Amino acid sequence: MTKKVIVTGANGQDGAYLCQSLFKKGYEVHACIRRGSTTKTGRLKFLDIIDDIHIHQVDITDYISVMNLLKSIRPQQVYNLAAQSFVQDSFNNPMVTSKINLDSVMNMLEAIKTLEIDVKFYQASTSEMFGDVLSDPQNEDTPFNPMSPYAISKCCAHYLVKNYRIAYGMQCVSGILFNHESELRGREFVTRKITSGLARLASGDTVSIKLGNCDSKRDWGYAPDYVEAMQLMVEEKTNSDYVVSTNTIASVREFFTMSALAAGFKPVIEGEGLNERCLDATTNRILYEIDKKYYRPSDVSYLKGDYSKIQNDLGWRPTHDLPAISEKMIKFDLKLLSGSLSFDYTI
Repeated sequence: MTKKVIVTGANGQDGAYLCQSLFKKGYEVHACIRRGSTTKTGRLKFLDIIDDIHIHQVDITDYISVMNLLKSIRPQQVYNLAAQSFVQDSFNNPMVTSKINLDSVMNMLEAIKTLEIDVKFYQASTSEMFGDVLSDPQNEDTPFNPMSPYAISKCCAHYLVKNYRIAYGMQCVSGILFNHESELRGREFVTRKITSGLARLASGDTVSIKLGNCDSKRDWGYAPDYVEAMQLMVEEKTNSDYVVSTNTIASVREFFTMSALAAGFKPVIEGEGLNERCLDATTNRILYEIDKKYYRPSDVSYLKGDYSKIQNDLGWRPTHDLPAISEKMIKFDLKLLSGSLSFDYTI
């Protein structure tokens, strides 16, 4: 019998890659996206799986809608990737962030319990929960210390999953994923903002990229690698949470520099603080400048994961380093600007 799987947030970066991978493995994939006036399926179309999966427009913050979805499909697996995942927006819309990131998880867990479905549930947790870190590197035993409404909502959801696992013996796990990027990353995230901006500059534009805190250091991996980690957590006979990371770090400034080199520039950084900027040594053009509006009210300055547990238990390890990831993203954005590639994640 073909296994049925539900993926929420299926039109996002991770959701699209996950739907593609699950379909290739023979699953019957039910892709859930937010109900709205338009159906944004650009990533699913780009990966050429839009006709191979079942699309559902669902309001996961509504319990009855979630209950009806689970009752009609009765899946063997559920991956909850839906979220308000942009940290800056969570400061502007904390109540919306909490409703999407927490209430939806409660709805799904409670519906699964009520319907008594034999299903493995995956929750997308985040390294942002570690916040102002209390130990280095961060692993499954590191205390959370969230620094944004987004991170707080994710902490609550994470503990909710743990509670349902312990209290009701449910099969539910959380992947504590550190930053992961790809060619399908949204332009609202700093990595894609950088690579798409550099591609634009390399194609002749003269408007510099505006950045915030370039000192922030993150553990950056490749999204398709992390999607494989999610599936191992669900498919293997484990009922445990795992950190997924690369055990390496780079600052926003370092990511910009390696991306600029991949785009053919010779980056030279000068100045400090709000006066910092990056020039191209060949043309003397300004590549980036600092704009204080991109600073967060409270910022997480350092995150570095330790993926030892998932490597030891499930045999997972990352296959892409950051220079390779940035080069992939730059080449992708250059192809988009040249017209040799067609993709719009906004539709």
